[in-house]
Amino acid sequence: MVSKRQIIFNLLALAVAAGSSASAQPSAGLRSELVAQLADAERKFVGLAQAVPAEKYGWRPAKGVRSISEVYMHMVGANFMVPGLAGVKTPTGVSLAKDMETSVTDKAQIVDLLKKSFAYAKQAVMDVPDDQMDASVNLFGATSTKRGVLVLMATHAHEHLGQSIAYARMNAVVPPWSMGSGGAP
Repeated sequence: MVSKRQIIFNLLALAVAAGSSASAQPSAGLRSELVAQLADAERKFVGLAQAVPAEKYGWRPAKGVRSISEVYMHMVGANFMVPGLAGVKTPTGVSLAKDMETSVTDKAQIVDLLKKSFAYAKQAVMDVPDDQMDASVNLFGATSTKRGVLVLMATHAHEHLGQSIAYARMNAVVPPWSMGSGGAP
């Protein structure tokens, strides 16, 4: 069994490796749009994760539904796992425990892991070669393309962002990016 401490250590090592190998971001095209969508989701996820009080991280709207921290850790896991479906190599040393959604609950660790997982997801968009974008892959039992996997990453992030916004508002936390926009928070 991999310990929570080992998971955190492995993910921190990944972040160092990903930061040193990041390539230039595209200025146009599909990759640019996907990276922009992931960056937007990252900014909002991290903003919410920082705004929600640590004592609310265990809150869940109903029994059997993910808590606030579990949604955040679900995103961490997905950001590290989904690129593998497009053939992007999982970084050496990354080992995601099956119970990490429930075992990693510390706010500071979760915020840090969200940042690292989104950095990896954005880099993964860059790592799928152009000539492989149309390659057929199995996407959770359905036939798709590597491009489809990358699109799924962005849509999945926004799906759970919506969930996280609802959770935050149910706990009287206003999403940081909506404050001062001239409209009601």
